Amino acid sequence: MTRWLGIDHGTRRMGMAVADSLTAIASPLSQLPAQPLEQCLRQILVAAADYSADGIVVGWPLNDDGSEGPQANLARQFALQLAGRTTLPVRLWDEHLSSFAADQKLRGLYTRKQKKQRHDSLAAAAFLEDFLRVGGPFSAPLAQEVKPG
Repeated sequence: MTRWLGIDHGTRRMGMAVADSLTAIASPLSQLPAQPLEQCLRQILVAAADYSADGIVVGWPLNDDGSEGPQANLARQFALQLAGRTTLPVRLWDEHLSSFAADQKLRGLYTRKQKKQRHDSLAAAAFLEDFLRVGGPFSAPLAQEVKPG
């Protein structure tokens, strides 16, 4: 069994979730401010240590045709920075429709402000479960490993 930390990358907030490969059920953790970046990276690495993560998956918002747009490029750059600060494997995973899945889970349950506070961590949980359901770290070439230059 391996445990993975999922990060829903954003320019304002980052959502975190954790899951193990045995159950492939992810638990949303929290959201943290994306800035200052160094503090955000430290908090992610602390969470990875606290949950004994074996790897980190960063959501990769690819376009509908599978191409990489500006947001996906930002997620890739973030994943590279994260990979440069840890010995854990860092993977990019297509987070296509994870925001939709998060919206569906939150529909009718919370106020707009409460939804905003939970959305990113639920999106991270959605793509983390998807990552683990198809084989997780063994799902290459679907999961793209990120290694610093």
